This record gives sequence, structure tokens and C-alpha cells, in this order.
Amino acid sequence: MSKERLDKLLSHEGFGSRKDIRKIMRKYEVLVNGSRTYDPSTQIDPDNDTISVDGEEVNLHQHVYLMMNKPQHVVSSNKDGEHQTVFDLLDDSYRTPYLADKLHLVGRLDMDTEGLLLFTTDGELTHRLISPKNHINKTYLCCLEHPETPEHQAEITAQFKAGIECGPDDNDPPFTAEPAQITWLDDSTAHLTIYEGKYHQVKRMFIAVGNKIAFLKRISMGRLELDPNLKPGEYKELYDDDLDKLSN
Repeated sequence: MSKERLDKLLSHEGFGSRKDIRKIMRKYEVLVNGSRTYDPSTQIDPDNDTISVDGEEVNLHQHVYLMMNKPQHVVSSNKDGEHQTVFDLLDDSYRTPYLADKLHLVGRLDMDTEGLLLFTTDGELTHRLISPKNHINKTYLCCLEHPETPEHQAEITAQFKAGIECGPDDNDPPFTAEPAQITWLDDSTAHLTIYEGKYHQVKRMFIAVGNKIAFLKRISMGRLELDPNLKPGEYKELYDDDLDKLSN
């Protein structure tokens, strides 16, 4: 991994702006590999070097990966003039100057949709997950407005498996959905797995078969499942074992 400036890394880890870091280095003992430094431009290899501030070792991140259980009525954006955003739910350690231009969402969820939402600073991972050619599966819990008979459930299953024609939505044109899998849980609840991310896709698929979504929650991406211990609005960091599941 390439080296980074000490003040940049400490800012990334929530110690404040680069100006704040200079003050910290004058006031507290900052050690790099056991030796004190006063130079904020010291070059650090995050994979091999150690840093401590006032006796506490700093856990360096190459990238940040977060899983959030997005609540309803919150916008998947970093700024919105009218509504609370998912970034507003993050604590200050993820809203440092260093992260401000780097932390981003991996895709989006509609304002009224709950569930698995990823944040990262890793642009390569984001590209891999949202690129249509990679066909990363996403599974949703779908609660419908109207119950379906077993016969109509079978018809819907076949239509989704074949690729259903979806009508226009706002300014978005009609499209044919790629084949999708649905598992019925009861007469008005199902798990739907899709391999693309068209605008309002799940809602439009059910409109195409004469029904509507009453409640929608994303429960997995690839083999990564939403942590059931996360309440709406809560989040946690992801690590290598979790990231390995972000594939089909």
C-alpha cells in the first residue's frame, strides 16, 4: 500500500482537521513505531507502521466499510434541503474532513424503503457492486397491499423468472427486467431477488402484475445479510470476512 501523511491519517481516524493534528502533536506524545515525532508530514505505511497518541494505539483503516439498517423516511444522500439523510445518522468519527469527500453510498434505497445500505471509501468495491455486468444479487422482503391466490403466485413466479415488462415511472422509460427469483412466505409476503437496480424496480415489477408494495426492505446483497441486531438507523463497520460475502 502507498504511504500517507501522518496528519491525513489521524484526521481520517477522527482526531480533527490537520490544524487540530498539529496542536495535538505539540500537546500530546505522538509515537510512530515507538519514536516521538512532531512532524505532521511524516510518511506512514498503514499496513506496517504503528501510531499511538497519548499512549493509545491508533487502529489505522485503509478503507471504511459500513452496513446500515436504513430507516424509512430518510434520504439516501449526503445532503438534502428538506429531509434527514443517512449521513446525518453517522457519528462525528465518520464525518471528518478527510472522509467528507471519500465516504459514499453503494447504491441507494428509496426514502420509504428500509434495510441494508452500504457506505464505503473504496471506489473499486463500489464499481464492482453496482456495475450491471457483475449481476450482484439483491434480495428484498416485499409486503404487498393485496393478498395473492396460489394460482396467481405461480403466474407471478413464472413472469418474474422469464423477465417481466415494467411500465414507465416518472421520467424513466419502460424496461424489461432481467430474470428474478421470488419465494412466497404467505399470501402477501415474499422474498424477491433481483440482479440489477433500475429506478423503483421492485415496485414497478409488482405494479406490472397488478399489485403494489406496502412495505419494502432490502435484506441482503450478494451473500452479505443485514445484521438482525441492527435497529433502523443503526450501523456497524464491516471487515474482511463480511466483504468476502459481497459476491454471488
